Amino acid sequence: MDVEVVRRDLATARLVPGRPLPDEPPAGTALARIESFALTANNVTYAVTGDLLGYWRFFPAADERYGRVPVWGHAEIVASSCPGVEVGGRCYGFWPTSSHLLLAPVDIGPGGFVDGTAHRADLPDVYNRYERAADRNDVDPDGEARAALWRPLFTTSFLLDDWIGSAADGDTGDPIVISCASSKTALGLAHLLRAHGRGEVVGLTSAGHVEFCGRTGVYDRVVAYDELPEGLGAGPATYVDIAGNPTVTAAVHRHLGDRLRRSVRVGFTHHDAPPPSGSGNSRPGPAPEMFFAPDHVRRRLADWGGPGFAERLAAARNGFESGPAAAITLERINGADGVLSTWRQLVAGTADPRLGFVCSF
Repeated sequence: MDVEVVRRDLATARLVPGRPLPDEPPAGTALARIESFALTANNVTYAVTGDLLGYWRFFPAADERYGRVPVWGHAEIVASSCPGVEVGGRCYGFWPTSSHLLLAPVDIGPGGFVDGTAHRADLPDVYNRYERAADRNDVDPDGEARAALWRPLFTTSFLLDDWIGSAADGDTGDPIVISCASSKTALGLAHLLRAHGRGEVVGLTSAGHVEFCGRTGVYDRVVAYDELPEGLGAGPATYVDIAGNPTVTAAVHRHLGDRLRRSVRVGFTHHDAPPPSGSGNSRPGPAPEMFFAPDHVRRRLADWGGPGFAERLAAARNGFESGPAAAITLERINGADGVLSTWRQLVAGTADPRLGFVCSF
């Protein structure tokens, strides 16, 4: 079973029968059954930037008008013709919105393997690596579900905080303004910014989400979009744009102008927002720069090494999950129809920010 979305109209999606499953996978391959995966606004960003950043290339659909949205989660190996990848083994990694995936494992070791499927060879390694997961009998279901939900999102938060802090002007103490403040990536980033004392953290969100964002305790101030530019302050400031809403971005740029130190584009949760009208198209201040997490991962792996990176990330995530993450309730979605419905809510921006969706076919 596959969920395929129209690449030019993300709200239009369909269920299609999966590709025929081999009784015996070809030599050197293994068949994984995808058990569960998180579905968040981050996956909408993958789809919006699918052509720009290559996300549609990971799991192409037979019809090029459609795509399979990448997700993070856990799977079980159900058939294998690959020595070192055993039937019944489980792994965590990057999957399509599908029930199964045929892998071509290479670089197999105690910790996992890399998918060596030819069309993925020139895509970022961080998305091609699969990590061995606990056996089913040893799994804490809620703990594993929270890992699927938070691990990819908080990794982006962690990298963003480090990137901002390591910049020449990163720890000035000036305010940092974050759009789509109710998103889980924004919550993780705000938590880290405050923990590291990088400056006042201001969250921008819709009027209906102001109360929720305030209750998380990670923002110094929360401002509704329709109140802009009130609440932005006089500057200088850094703007982290997770919403990708051109009207909001233009309002921030117009108000702060040259007092805006940096404008960092991260996500596109407001992918269908109309452009600003009239003079709203002008954007004084610095040109927005795109943040691509895999690039910063490579830099920090070179600086810290794999174990050092993992240790720092785990310590930061533990602090977040024992605190602000408690504001998010796990919501399990079972069945293909539920996956479709949840996807459409996320695309429309109507999903409840208090919920973290973990899906299974």
